[in-house]
Amino acid sequence: MEKQEPKHKKISVSLKFTMLAVILIAIFCVALTPRTFQNDTYYTIKIGEHILNNGLDGQDPFSWHQDLAYTYPHWAYDVITYLIYHVGGFTGIYIVTCLLTILLGLSIYFVNSKLTKNQVISFLVTIGVMYVMKGYIAARAQLVTFILFILTLYLIEKFVETKKKRYGAGLIIIPIAIANLHCAVFPFYFVLYLPYIAEYLLALLGETIIYRKIDTLLIKIKIKQYSKKEGCQEKVEALKKKQKELEEKIDQIKIKRSKELQNPYKIKINKKPNVKWLILIMIICLLTGFLTPLGTTPYTYLAKTMQGNTTQNINEHLPMTLASDNDALCMLILFLAILIFTKAKIRLADLFMLGGLCYLMIDSRRQITMFALLCSVIFTRFIIQLLQMYTKQDDKQLLKKATSWIGMLVITIAMVAISYHFGKDKLKENYIDESTYPVKAADFILENIDLQTAKFYNEYNYGSYLLFRGIPVFIDSRADLYAPEFSGKEEDIFMDFIDTSSIGKFYGDIFKKYGMTHVICYKNSKVNMIITKTQKEKYQELYKDDHFVIYEIKK
Repeated sequence: MEKQEPKHKKISVSLKFTMLAVILIAIFCVALTPRTFQNDTYYTIKIGEHILNNGLDGQDPFSWHQDLAYTYPHWAYDVITYLIYHVGGFTGIYIVTCLLTILLGLSIYFVNSKLTKNQVISFLVTIGVMYVMKGYIAARAQLVTFILFILTLYLIEKFVETKKKRYGAGLIIIPIAIANLHCAVFPFYFVLYLPYIAEYLLALLGETIIYRKIDTLLIKIKIKQYSKKEGCQEKVEALKKKQKELEEKIDQIKIKRSKELQNPYKIKINKKPNVKWLILIMIICLLTGFLTPLGTTPYTYLAKTMQGNTTQNINEHLPMTLASDNDALCMLILFLAILIFTKAKIRLADLFMLGGLCYLMIDSRRQITMFALLCSVIFTRFIIQLLQMYTKQDDKQLLKKATSWIGMLVITIAMVAISYHFGKDKLKENYIDESTYPVKAADFILENIDLQTAKFYNEYNYGSYLLFRGIPVFIDSRADLYAPEFSGKEEDIFMDFIDTSSIGKFYGDIFKKYGMTHVICYKNSKVNMIITKTQKEKYQELYKDDHFVIYEIKK
């Protein structure tokens, strides 16, 4: 008889690895967090300040366009970010971003380890997921929603398994938070329910033997008809016998199907009774979008965005080209290789999740984050299956090796080296990249130009920094604000900018259309190159540095 280890030793080994994993994940997450802020951070700070001073007034105060309607789609996150900035400045925002990144990494690790019961594989998968998501780690509302979505997956899985009320309560609280922190992704929350509901409905359908039940129903009708007639007793008895035989066949088919489902070739279909309660929770959650001061915005924002041109002209919204995205290509190859060339089996709900998120990722490259995040649990399950099939290794044996002094030393050295590789250059970064954002040019504007009368043409990528400095802008990275679907204007300001910057329209016509008085642009922009070569007499150069130039448009 095999000796069982004392319970306290098992807990000790598990706890030892958990402590190691938490520390190493935290170090890796800090190494991945950029010190330099993206453009969205700047307008987030100013909007948070504006909301605290003026409330949700529904109007944009930062562009020089008149009466632009603004929906404040992540108002709560904006307010929190401003309060952090007010207390700790850019350093405070950077520290909180590091903490949120760590929380994301730990959420991925604990959700994977709790759902798959394997700590070592969950740790390795977490490191891989954070690597794939590194380009989307920033002081933006999406960082919070990443955490909320991985927690949603955990709560759904646990509720379906146990039907405990605390998991259902968590599922109701999360969409309320999303509706206030980042309402643009509110509809995506419900996408996570669909694979479980689809599996449940197909499992119900699989139990229903339609053609046999129709035959049984027809026999019952005939029995009822013949029972009312005299001299038809023999026919009634014969029909009852036939009904009994048919019902026995149905029972045999059900038993056979049940055995097949217990040991399927590739796809496991489980009918989980608690899914019907999950559907009820989903219906309740559909109403949580009204628990926000934004009115119906959580329900309409995404639809309006898809109707406009912004998603077709912003890089992260464009369809993915697999040949140019190695991370996505590698993930898909791994999943396909496991599904096609191994004996690993997949739950039908996981297959739906995998297929749906793959489609979304290819349709919009930014969804690689959701694919990596939510499919991490599926990938962990695959790896555990393969280890058990081909090496007979379980979590207990892996933990023993990982928590031996050699194992801990190897893991620690490897993770510290990887973290150093990703983090060494970030130590040299500034919070504001002066090659991307017009820091000195903004100083010049504030000191030398009357902002009450000036109307600047500026470019999309640094408009947020200008408004952060208090300079009214032509456009900034709040793309929805400048589209007619949201702004309430006939002019499509966003497309006018796109056409101007790409020289699809003559920039002089756009300047005249909006009554612009000044131009600030990158020195290497198309607009500046044409002004410099052919139109210089119409523009007076006021300022120039290594990256930006400012002109006054001559009348």
